[in-house]
Amino acid sequence: MATTQKPTTAEDGEIPAANGVIDAPHDRAGKQGDYQTAGHEDLAAEPEGNSAAGLWALFLGLGLLMVGNGLNGAVIGVRSGSEGFSVMVTGVIMAGYFAGFLIAPSLVVKMIASVGHIRVFAGLASLASSAVLIHALSVLPVTWTAMRFVFGFCFAGLYIVIESWLAELSTPANRGRTLAVYMIVSMGGLGIGQYLIAVADPNGFHLFIVSSVLVSLAIVPVTLAAAAKVPPSRPVEKVSIRQLIGYVPTGVVGSFMSGAAAGVLLGLAAVYATRSGLSVDRTAAFLIAPTIGAIVLQWPIGRLSDRVSRRAVIFGVVIAAAALSVAAPAVPPDSALMLLVMFGIGGTMFPLYSLVVSYTLDWTPVGKTVGAAGTLVRVNGSGALVGPLVAAPLMSWFGNDAFFFTMSAWFSVIIVYVAYRIVFKETLPNERQTKFVPFPARASNMAIRLVVLPVKATKTVGRSVVSRRHDHHDPN
Repeated sequence: MATTQKPTTAEDGEIPAANGVIDAPHDRAGKQGDYQTAGHEDLAAEPEGNSAAGLWALFLGLGLLMVGNGLNGAVIGVRSGSEGFSVMVTGVIMAGYFAGFLIAPSLVVKMIASVGHIRVFAGLASLASSAVLIHALSVLPVTWTAMRFVFGFCFAGLYIVIESWLAELSTPANRGRTLAVYMIVSMGGLGIGQYLIAVADPNGFHLFIVSSVLVSLAIVPVTLAAAAKVPPSRPVEKVSIRQLIGYVPTGVVGSFMSGAAAGVLLGLAAVYATRSGLSVDRTAAFLIAPTIGAIVLQWPIGRLSDRVSRRAVIFGVVIAAAALSVAAPAVPPDSALMLLVMFGIGGTMFPLYSLVVSYTLDWTPVGKTVGAAGTLVRVNGSGALVGPLVAAPLMSWFGNDAFFFTMSAWFSVIIVYVAYRIVFKETLPNERQTKFVPFPARASNMAIRLVVLPVKATKTVGRSVVSRRHDHHDPN
């Protein structure tokens, strides 16, 4: 009797190759054509000009952008409550940022091809700065929603320019450090911006002006770094969501759900704090605690995932995130214990996304890692858009505790799915795992080049290219 073979995904232990041969993840490292972002050109080419000065100029610009971004989001969250906007309306306003962020990449790439990186950066930064000021001029939900959309659109484009420049200025020897600094500057700037709501009355216009000035100032170091070589446009093989599910279903589920939880935290934390009656100083501490947790715990969790099963680490981290979210409503909002809980939530939530990115790279076939990870960014962004749109009505109907319970619900989906995979699907051997990469929340798919290149870095031996990470030989 004929039997039907159940199709397998890459995560099940096999990856279907284009030529019909079944290859294990990354086993085709000997084929030069499989490397879209590494090889002779990437290793031989050194950036023109002063690379170190250019890198730090870009980091300075990124830091100013992130401080302005964090401050703007925090002010809107606090101010919405004092203006009498309902939680549901505020949720829509905050989701506008994620909608703009999700739509922008394809359009911004076309803009860059037409007028160049620097003109696009200067134009988007000026537009984002203007959008912040319009919040102070027109305090209406429809205006704020539109401006949050514009602001998110602009920031997606700004990230693309900076990340593509970082990928070009960095070298194979320092890309790992570059990514680490990018992570610290991105998350640290966001946290500092959120804490700045304590320096002035958020019900006035002064903080909007400060945020606008910070975004505008970011133009200065980035344009001064423009003497560096213009990043070339490299075609990347696209990977559809359907294909990505075929490769790494856990990556897709984990990316969407972690994005939804992050959307709730980033979009509605200030709303929760305001509705709980916290002072401005305490609200600032409440907002910055998750960011500190992300910076402190990202690397210890990542190093652990390099030494043991990454899927098991994902399972443990998401259980901790869910447990903290469930326990949080029992903690007084104005207590020091609540700050510790928020530290733990941020310290598990943001590394979770980085773990999912690294896990996806573990299973994705060589040559499709950049496209697959770029699709993962869009999946995560879609989750971030959905998160506050779901949580805001629940907070309106059931009270502030829904802020934490909604996050725990998103985490619970990951727990159930990963538990199923652990029981029924074999894990990847530790020696086949790629190195953990810290990936900032809301980074664009251009950052994937900084993520993938350290993992896929190659060295030239005569006319052949061999992998530094893997010792497998071409089965053919």
